Amino acid sequence: MNKEFRLKTKEGDFLNISAFGFENIKSSPCLIFVHGFKGFKDWGFFPYSAKYFADKGYFVLSFNFSHNGVDDEGFDFNRLDKFAKNTVSLEVSELVQVINAYKNGFFSNVVNGKIGLVGHSRGGGVVLLSSLIEKVDAYIVWASVAKFDRYTERQKAEWRKQGYVEVLNSRTNQMMRMNVESLEDVEKNKQGSLSIEKAVKSLDKPLLILHGTEDLTVPIAEGEQIFNWSDESKTEFEKLATCGHTFDIVHPFEGSNKKFDGVLAKTREFLDKVFTNN
Repeated sequence: MNKEFRLKTKEGDFLNISAFGFENIKSSPCLIFVHGFKGFKDWGFFPYSAKYFADKGYFVLSFNFSHNGVDDEGFDFNRLDKFAKNTVSLEVSELVQVINAYKNGFFSNVVNGKIGLVGHSRGGGVVLLSSLIEKVDAYIVWASVAKFDRYTERQKAEWRKQGYVEVLNSRTNQMMRMNVESLEDVEKNKQGSLSIEKAVKSLDKPLLILHGTEDLTVPIAEGEQIFNWSDESKTEFEKLATCGHTFDIVHPFEGSNKKFDGVLAKTREFLDKVFTNN
């Protein structure tokens, strides 16, 4: 059984949240899926993944960040004004608020209370950073970034001069503006609250890293870096041969494949082990 929720944040925005496997909420662990840059909760593999884990007995949440650029219908980037104002710090805050909403009974009273986070790409980085504020029981990152400072000094100078930068969404052919506040947020906090290195080094929970060897968007070297920062006794790192950034999944969703089925199976194996042993 699926349900839709709207959560008002402390910043005054609203998060659209899809809950899958609602019949499992009382007694099963909760999984929270976190989308990445230019992503949204209904992109490609997210609904399929949420249903997969709900069918395996989990309670699953998947949500849109308030400033991801998608409107309330959840499918089109027609709130580019909000996308322009987004920051990584805002996304971390919103994820923590979703975690606390679950813990505090916003969706329903819970008995199990265990939580796993699954983040893709930039969402993986946000998942890891959230651990600096609110710990959960398991962390899974798919094709995760290891840093948010991803621009050259020349690009940054032009960004500051113009007050914004534009990035192309190759799927929709839209130019998507990012205001300079996004850059300032990263530069101000990259050694502190937005340091993935700091978050991983202080993480004392099980961590699974899955990364494709053919990822051209976020090179596998970033997955290797996250692993090198981690407590290897609590971390599993699997390099996925011939996989790209989205594991050959496209949007609109055209079905799964052997590569992505392997991602789901490995994630499930890891989660089942964590929640059985804890």
